Amino acid sequence: MKKTLLRCLTWISVLCLALAGCSTDKETMLPHGEQTMLDIWNGSGSQGSEQQLLDARQQLRRPLAQADFSVSLQEPYTRTAANEIRNLFPRLPNPDLMLYVYPHLSGTEQAPVPGYSTVFPFYQRVQYALPGERQEDL
Repeated sequence: MKKTLLRCLTWISVLCLALAGCSTDKETMLPHGEQTMLDIWNGSGSQGSEQQLLDARQQLRRPLAQADFSVSLQEPYTRTAANEIRNLFPRLPNPDLMLYVYPHLSGTEQAPVPGYSTVFPFYQRVQYALPGERQEDL
């Protein structure tokens, strides 16, 4: 009885919260001002002076050379024709295991199967080295 009453009260409270959330309209939650974005961008807005707007625009137009990160640090990780030829993440060696299966009989019919050779990689997955981890050429 208590579980049923508790479950009923929970559903009623969830329903009331959902209805309360839908009862407001967009204009009361997010009122519009009289200015458009173009007016604000052109500086006719009431916030800030014209000089502050020009300073902010100039800061956004700063050249790439004055950036906080060094281009030379990013160069080894940048894709170019030269380092695409020289693999940046070389594969680690994965030796092959060669196996010879002798001739045998197989299945319920005991059908003869001729002998054959097969190759398995020694490790289950292919592993890759990190940049600079392997110095020798494969």
